Amino acid sequence: MLKHAASAREPIAETPVDPYNASPMAKLKKHPTGTIAQNKKARHDYFIEHKFEAGLVLAGWEVKSLRANKVQLVDSYVLLKDGEAWLMGSHISPLTTASTHVIADPTRTRKLLLNKRELEKLTSSVQQKGYACVALALYWKQHLIKCEIALGKGKKEYDKRDTERERDSNRELQRAVRNKGKED
Repeated sequence: MLKHAASAREPIAETPVDPYNASPMAKLKKHPTGTIAQNKKARHDYFIEHKFEAGLVLAGWEVKSLRANKVQLVDSYVLLKDGEAWLMGSHISPLTTASTHVIADPTRTRKLLLNKRELEKLTSSVQQKGYACVALALYWKQHLIKCEIALGKGKKEYDKRDTERERDSNRELQRAVRNKGKED
């Protein structure tokens, strides 16, 4: 009778389970993607010459606020001091549900993580007249938050008007091309 019971049992899995082919214990979380915030004013006020990608040193409540897109980059800039880069003027609004034991400072200076070669290039360029280092965007790269900073040369008022005229003419041209196909 025991023989019959043992033969009636069928193996659960055809291949033996080892650590390499076992099913994962928890579902993998998808990382957030896309741009968190952009600084459109910087693109309007500067000719962008070089772009850099920098990491940010953030607190836990700041990451939660960035997930909720509670950030403004208008009037933010990068200060280069003592061989380090600092993001100044950015505003990350704290969430009301964030921890209450931490005193949140929305406009604190945040350290930017760049390698030495990039820092040297930025400092030498910023010392030239008319150049500034500004933050263009905050975005997700896998599970990390990155800041796109740029080396820009300030635009004069007439440069801004020329850019605006050029943009308007391109828009009119696109509209004409689009409408020409619909008339036929």
